[in-house]
Amino acid sequence: MKKIALAAALSVAATTAFAGGVVEPVMEPEIVKAATTSSSGGILIPLLLLLVVAAAVSSN
Repeated sequence: MKKIALAAALSVAATTAFAGGVVEPVMEPEIVKAATTSSSGGILIPLLLLLVVAAAVSSN
């Protein structure tokens, strides 16, 4: 009788281990930060404008 009770207890414990089934792993999305480059365009345009104005003033 003890063997039957032990076998029943082990079979119940073994079936609960597989109750959920196989679950697909959840992958978190990879966050990619865009690389920013510094540009000299913000300084270059005012310097060119200053050169044009200086050339116009010096020609008169």
